[in-house]
Amino acid sequence: MVNNNKVLKVAFYLIMTVFVSSCFLTKNKKQKTKAELVLIETTHGNIKVRLYDQTPIHKANFLSLVDSGFYNGLLFHRVIPKFMAQSGDPDSRNAKSDKNLGNGGPGYTLDAEIIDSLIHKKGALSAARLGNDANPEKRSSGSQFYIVQGRVFKEQEMDLVAENSLQSQKMTELQKYIYAPENEKILKQIQYYQAARMSYRYDSIIRSLDPIILERIGPNAKPTFTEKQIQAYTEQGGAPHLDGGYTVFGEVIEGLDVLDSICGAERNNYDRPKKDIIILKAYRVKK
Repeated sequence: MVNNNKVLKVAFYLIMTVFVSSCFLTKNKKQKTKAELVLIETTHGNIKVRLYDQTPIHKANFLSLVDSGFYNGLLFHRVIPKFMAQSGDPDSRNAKSDKNLGNGGPGYTLDAEIIDSLIHKKGALSAARLGNDANPEKRSSGSQFYIVQGRVFKEQEMDLVAENSLQSQKMTELQKYIYAPENEKILKQIQYYQAARMSYRYDSIIRSLDPIILERIGPNAKPTFTEKQIQAYTEQGGAPHLDGGYTVFGEVIEGLDVLDSICGAERNNYDRPKKDIIILKAYRVKK
């Protein structure tokens, strides 16, 4: 005969075990997804950024560099109004005013973590990288980053941005195709028609290659912007032409006015500010 009291005790124990385990897992899950914030103190003011959980490689790398003091003393070595401000080159620390910067790094690159929903809206924190020709995998610099200032777009401009993005990809892929060793004959024809100024012949060859190029870049080459993206770019602003090409791994939550100040600095022919803009210190903060 079964002891009912004993059964009830066992059942109660099992229920409590499941409840406690559930609470523990929920607590751990919340801890793991807790937002990481970094304060970047600069000579123009402070910028606070939040790092995305969706890009764990970049998040962990950025925090590791921040914790080690890597960014302390580095310059915003490249600034372009209505576009972005770039930093993270270790060669910029105490760099002479005539030094051309932007090629330094920690000695490694990162796998791309390009996510469609993480866009280049104003304040986006993104990883710099080498261009597509030298870097077809779109791997990120190990340390260099940029913060998007961008500009506000009209809704009708977004279609033009998408079309320009497609044309840019087609041109890049076309160059790779015609300069491939197996297509030397096609390249010579194109060069001959260019030199002879036979534009109709040149255009005819390029048009004939269009289906091949479109197949190589894939059916999703032309970006399509969601309503949320269009709203962000038409209200906040940003740089939508960069979407899909670079890893966005965080965003500014305080200090957009400081970003505007940095991007508005007077600069030389290399887009380096004439008066150094320095990251005094970068460190984690709780809120």
